[in-house]
Amino acid sequence: VFTWGDAAFGGNSSAVAPLLTEGVVQVCGTYGAFAAIKMNGSAVTWSDAAFGGNSSAVAPLLTEVVVQVCGNGGAFAAIKANGSVVMWGNVDQGGNSSAVAPLLTQGVVQGVAEVCGNGGAFAAIKANGSVFTWGDAAFGGNSPA
Repeated sequence: VFTWGDAAFGGNSSAVAPLLTEGVVQVCGTYGAFAAIKMNGSAVTWSDAAFGGNSSAVAPLLTEVVVQVCGNGGAFAAIKANGSVVMWGNVDQGGNSSAVAPLLTQGVVQGVAEVCGNGGAFAAIKANGSVFTWGDAAFGGNSPA
């Protein structure tokens, strides 16, 4: 992976450069950070912590079996091979999903059904076809109905 542009928005990946020299299969971003998935299933993040660039709080959960990562305005959500979802970044934009945590532990699938983000919220399709959201209500993150 090569990065360029404003360092404050992810243009400088020198802090994680050794981890990005090979084996990267997906890269996605938020407004100020990037996340990459490697062939071994681990995830690497860099840039502004306020936008998800620091995933140290969930690092043990991102060392293996990550199959998809999705960013929105300020947070990331990663689907693991077991169907669980790990999120980090701006709490108001879905970086903390305690309100929907029971729905995120299993049955979220990658591929045709997935986690998708917009400016401040996420939506997930579960294996049973149900959809739920979390994050900023102004961006659709509150859909109790």
